Amino acid sequence: MQTRAKNNIHKPLTKLNLHTMLSQHSNLEPTTSTQALKDPKWHQAMSDKFNALIRNGTWQLIPANSTQNVVGYKWIFRTKRHSDGFIDRYKARLVAKGFHQRAGVDYYDTFNLVIKPTTIRLVLSIAISSRWTLRQLDVNNAFLQGALTKHVYMHQPPGFIDKDFPSHVCKLQKAIYGLKQAPCTWFHELRTFLLQSGFHNSHVDTSLFVLHLGQHLIYVLVYVDDLIIIGDDIHLVNRFIDLIANRFSLKDLGQLSYFLGIEILPTKQGFLLSQRRYLLDLLTCTHMNEAKSIFTPLPSGTTLSLHSGDVLPDPTEFCSVMGSL
Repeated sequence: MQTRAKNNIHKPLTKLNLHTMLSQHSNLEPTTSTQALKDPKWHQAMSDKFNALIRNGTWQLIPANSTQNVVGYKWIFRTKRHSDGFIDRYKARLVAKGFHQRAGVDYYDTFNLVIKPTTIRLVLSIAISSRWTLRQLDVNNAFLQGALTKHVYMHQPPGFIDKDFPSHVCKLQKAIYGLKQAPCTWFHELRTFLLQSGFHNSHVDTSLFVLHLGQHLIYVLVYVDDLIIIGDDIHLVNRFIDLIANRFSLKDLGQLSYFLGIEILPTKQGFLLSQRRYLLDLLTCTHMNEAKSIFTPLPSGTTLSLHSGDVLPDPTEFCSVMGSL
């Protein structure tokens, strides 16, 4: 039986130590597995993830042959932080290159479960006005909960190649991150559990589940592997969290404090929604964390046209920054 891990709850700081946060941001994530393997803390994060995949029976090694469509992989590195900006842990994730998959060969259905912004605002407004309990859960290795129905093969990741079978490939048993069908299989497992537990799936937003138990209500909002639990009875909410923790490996993040890049800060009037941390990350990524602040984004009186300035040789970074804004 799996148990949920209880995290310490860190209350948001009333004053931000900007120098400390920016100095921590200077230690950026590695961009390649070669860089990460040279850094002890990231190497340990990779080892922890790899061992978790092995314990979960994510794949089995089989001989390679010419009939297999073998997909590639990529390591993704993220520094997870508390709502106050301080480092919580270093996280490495092994992701399959789903664009190597072929439709009808190693996948069929694809979709990603993302709660609609309108639903989030509506449910949060109900919870705040009624002073209901707001809890946040993180499902550990969520996509690995779903079993694959198609044969998918992946190369062994460098640094963790089996010395006895170096030329073998991984035949995936579970839906690893990056596979086109991974979100679909995970959502099917979660939805089946919630429906069996008495929840009803919203027809307007499939990422919203509602439980009516007598005079009490529980809402579950799903954003990939993040769950927001909202209810009018704290004891009923705790009982439900214990129930779902017996089915999935969870990390209980306590009261809702940070979700989709937005900090939820409690006040006497309700909650303050802030994107301070998100903006600090954006400033650091664009190397503007030391820039002086101004009141307007452009000098007043500036005239822009489609033909002014020089064409960027590579617009990737510009497009990424515009998308973040």
